[in-house]
Amino acid sequence: MEGCSQNGSSCNKANVVVELQKIQEKHGYLPRAELVKVSRRLKIPAVHIYGVATFYSQFKLEQPAKYIISVCEGTACHVRGSVELLNEIKKQADIVPSETSEDGLFTLEIVRCLGLCASAPVMTVNGKIYSKVKKEEVKDILAEYKKSKKVKA
Repeated sequence: MEGCSQNGSSCNKANVVVELQKIQEKHGYLPRAELVKVSRRLKIPAVHIYGVATFYSQFKLEQPAKYIISVCEGTACHVRGSVELLNEIKKQADIVPSETSEDGLFTLEIVRCLGLCASAPVMTVNGKIYSKVKKEEVKDILAEYKKSKKVKA
């Protein structure tokens, strides 16, 4: 792949995406040092690499937690109580959406749809599905994961 023109318009973003996918598959996110290496190897300004990485929601620029909690905010889940569910998760895990808890155990993300509308409200933890979740159940669900060894000191 050739380098970019001065303004970056000739960058082949498809190749950049493939490179970033490989990095994320290996590390679970895109470490800054790896983005710099891609920039140098492909002779594309780092700002363009970063632009691609931030444009696509599939890419994570921070190391995710051990457990990724996804809460559906689709219409069915919203109507059936996902707001209360989300608020309880925030309280029990001491976390806000799009961030990682201080202990490194949980990252909380809000998703548009998990495709399980008949089972609303729905949340997942590392892909494990919890359906028709009541806010009173959140503490027990998270306790299952809190038993694991803490990740950060």
